[in-house]
Amino acid sequence: MRQTTVKFDKNFPSDFSKVLKKRVNDYFNKNNIDRFGNFNMFFKSFVMLSMFFGPFYLIASSMVLNTWFVIGLWCLMGVGMAGIGLSIMHDGNHGAFSRNKIVNRAMGLTLNLVGGSAKLWKLQHNVLHHTFTNVEGLDEDIDGPGFLRFSPHSEHKPIHKYQHVFFIFAYGLMTFGWVMWKDYLQIFRFRKKGLVKEREFKKELLIIIFWKLFYFSYILVVPIFILKLPVLTTLIGWFLMHYVCSIILSLIFQLAHVMPEIDFPEPNENEIIENNWEIHQLQTTANFSQKSRLFSWYIGGLNYQIEHHLFSGICHVHYRKISKIVKETAKEYNIPYYTNGSFFKAIGMHYRILKKFGQAPV
Repeated sequence: MRQTTVKFDKNFPSDFSKVLKKRVNDYFNKNNIDRFGNFNMFFKSFVMLSMFFGPFYLIASSMVLNTWFVIGLWCLMGVGMAGIGLSIMHDGNHGAFSRNKIVNRAMGLTLNLVGGSAKLWKLQHNVLHHTFTNVEGLDEDIDGPGFLRFSPHSEHKPIHKYQHVFFIFAYGLMTFGWVMWKDYLQIFRFRKKGLVKEREFKKELLIIIFWKLFYFSYILVVPIFILKLPVLTTLIGWFLMHYVCSIILSLIFQLAHVMPEIDFPEPNENEIIENNWEIHQLQTTANFSQKSRLFSWYIGGLNYQIEHHLFSGICHVHYRKISKIVKETAKEYNIPYYTNGSFFKAIGMHYRILKKFGQAPV
């Protein structure tokens, strides 16, 4: 991956950014609305955490003994785990959950609670993905495993010809990789890139190891060795939990950035992206399934990815309202505002672009 020397063209001739920010600020000020979370956010957080730890309690306490029912509870935990990521830790790690930094940090650390690393996630997501969206070599969120190709600028391999066939199976492995090996590899890579400073490296590595040990202790070691739950059922259930969670998270992300109409800009010879940052976000991001309130509630408003990318410091409960402002302003300035109908329609479009990227470049 290239070093982060790429910059946006600050002299790009457009006052779109200034006008949009003013209109969104006016919306909050005139309506006396706080930009952060409200009671609904805390209620949702309780629901998502309960959806994860509630089934786990039933499993660990042996209140449920039927094998298939137990497996079903593990899968429900996967839905809850995805909900924690989409609706709690995401806003927390963006500093958008609350005005209180301690609350934001606590909500962000729910990622560590389910096996991840809030520190590394913020570097990959907030620093790299949100800054250099869809820029090959900088946005690690489109830097998929070697058997998947998410950008027209990445290296093509023969296996990519079939990625549209097996992608949904591969997507199910994402969080499994996170908890098992990715965080360890990533912290060394981020140290090399200068994102993790040498003086903090050992401390951050120890923090990652501590949380991994805590996670594996309560999720597998205690159930198997202390509570004597069936080993095979527990391991299969744990894997399926990650599989369900991973498919949900992968699709929500990919439907926003790896789509037919989306751009994958490259910097020029001077390492400059010939656009300003706000317009770049609109050209590299798409919304979907905007009519489903319940779906939007569950996925933390991330069907409004355009609004999230432009205003990540605003809690997702406000995205639906400010989306009208963003769409109208983009139209005024003749800037694309991509939206792709229902969730399943968007999956179909994502399938087509994966098939296209799977073909060898001519």
